[in-house]
Amino acid sequence: MPTRFRHAALVGKHQAQGIRPLLEQIAQFLTRQGLDVSVDRDTAMATDWNEYGALSPAEIGAQCDIAVVVGGDGTMLGIARELAPFNVPLVGINQGRLGFITDVRGTDWAEALGPIVRGDYEEERRSMMEGGVWRDDEAIFQGMALNDVVVARGPTASMVELRVDIGGEFVANMRADGLIIASPTGSTAYALSAGGPILHPSVGGWIVVPIASHTLSNRPIVLPDTQEVQVTIVSGKDSSANFDMHSLASLMHGDQVRVGRSSVAVRFLHPRGWSYYATLRRKLRWYEGVV
Repeated sequence: MPTRFRHAALVGKHQAQGIRPLLEQIAQFLTRQGLDVSVDRDTAMATDWNEYGALSPAEIGAQCDIAVVVGGDGTMLGIARELAPFNVPLVGINQGRLGFITDVRGTDWAEALGPIVRGDYEEERRSMMEGGVWRDDEAIFQGMALNDVVVARGPTASMVELRVDIGGEFVANMRADGLIIASPTGSTAYALSAGGPILHPSVGGWIVVPIASHTLSNRPIVLPDTQEVQVTIVSGKDSSANFDMHSLASLMHGDQVRVGRSSVAVRFLHPRGWSYYATLRRKLRWYEGVV
């Protein structure tokens, strides 16, 4: 059942100029609502803001029961991976461009945030991906992702050849600029621009989307998220594996990227009446032409 929150962490977009005044307004608002307030350590350093205690993500996980994220989806992706293991719910106030997961408008934050911190909200959980890169049966890189895992060619190289296995079964060899393995959350990100479908967040599945495939018959496919996806580098120079914002460059032939469903999920809180379809309609301009 929804409960009132007592200690909020504030996380801001580090590179945004002039974000500190908004963060100060939100902190003062939360204080008036009776909450203790702390600031993400990187945010405090980037804004030179020392009025509230600065905490690391692990300290936020141990001390705070809600996190308010001010920025765009990139800001949310970064902190969501850090806080998901601690089961801390997140509210996103959009200061970016699209804002599929930072869905509270920057002009409406007070009206939305007040009821949420008092316990009146709608909650959803988003699945995460985890895995890594194996070389000679040894893990050389491990990561988690909320949006996607991308295996891509090097910046100056030609296309790569990739072998794809799903659930231990060989599926295809493909030559392309790369391959995207996206969660339902990531289906509205890079995968969408590469021609993939949109998956509702409640769907238990992944999308595998080739990037500029050499063969037109290599099409996106939707998979159950209960199966591990394995991508092996067959040929190509300087290819990389990217788990959201973390990457390993210069993969070698024979390296294998393995991706499966994480045991942890991200908790998002939304104002009452929030609708995923309304978010799509607004962000993708599906309302155009409606009278």
